[in-house]
Amino acid sequence: MVDKPRVGVVTGANQGIGRAIVKGLRQRLDSADIVYLTGRNDARVEAAAAELAAEGLPPVIPHQLDVRSDEDVASFAAAIADRHGGADLVFSNAGYRRSPDLSRGAQVRAFIDTNNLGATRMIRAFGPLLRPGGRFFVTASDFGTLRGLGPHLHSRFDTAHMTLDDLDATMLDYVDLVESGRDIAAGWPESVNVPSKIGQVAAVRIYARLQAADAARDGILITAICPGLVDTPTSRPWFTDMSGAQTPDQAAAAIMPLALEQVRPEHYGQLVQFGRVIPWS
Repeated sequence: MVDKPRVGVVTGANQGIGRAIVKGLRQRLDSADIVYLTGRNDARVEAAAAELAAEGLPPVIPHQLDVRSDEDVASFAAAIADRHGGADLVFSNAGYRRSPDLSRGAQVRAFIDTNNLGATRMIRAFGPLLRPGGRFFVTASDFGTLRGLGPHLHSRFDTAHMTLDDLDATMLDYVDLVESGRDIAAGWPESVNVPSKIGQVAAVRIYARLQAADAARDGILITAICPGLVDTPTSRPWFTDMSGAQTPDQAAAAIMPLALEQVRPEHYGQLVQFGRVIPWS
């Protein structure tokens, strides 16, 4: 009996780390395996797929996907289930590019909708599609720990007890605070990136907790990944010195062992950077 081709899905994949992850998968997977390169802009997705093909890689499948849309995510998940019967490698990587020229209040809703609610949409839709041995990753950062919050806010991310719906409510409450200018007085960090990254890791921890028994039985890995500082258009406006930054391809290469090698149980439900677990608190 011939094994089914593996199926990979990467969101936010027309540039930066997402595109590099697609490239890394396509370089390492069998030519019969299937990789979907997705992003919000159809033309950019098509162009990225064509660029990778021009590099001599086996074809990837471009697909327009806006993770801010419940309908888009659900429809794509249904298509993957219908075409392939499930998925093996899912990277929730889509991110909103903030501008330092705009206020936090002007950007926070789109930012959280993309980075956080986009991640929970992907978890709800694609988590159930993972086949035995599957991997689900959310791209986060080392800002995604409770150490970035005052102790009085830790209960808002009680991942041992809350649901994904609870988490979405926390993030939307935070959006309301920022938009009304009340977040700093309430003790939240000045950067919206910190609560967002904490929320992304919290989503992984919650889903991993809820799926622990099935994941252990089926050898499934659910993990948040911290790629480290990567030189991309998204990160450049926020760092004055990028001399120590990785290229996207370098960052993706460090992620590939998590995706393609034997699962390490200590990584389950955690934030992982270069194979090392970053503690939650």
